Amino acid sequence: MENIIVTPKNESQLSAIKNFLKEMKVSFKTEKKDDTLLTEEEFYDKIDASIKEAKEGKVKVVNTKEELNTFLKSL
Repeated sequence: MENIIVTPKNESQLSAIKNFLKEMKVSFKTEKKDDTLLTEEEFYDKIDASIKEAKEGKVKVVNTKEELNTFLKSL
């Protein structure tokens, strides 16, 4: 048997899907979404945006360890 992964976009969809599965007596489990994880598309979008910024010269140049530490503390 196959598994199906469903990703509702909002609480209304989630509720409707849960109710449907309960009515159909289909077993299911839910997992909380880890908001720190990116989809593959989001990941590549961020990479593309960073490359564009670098080409436009919107970068911070760090030459020394002290500059790096100062920069990291400012984040």
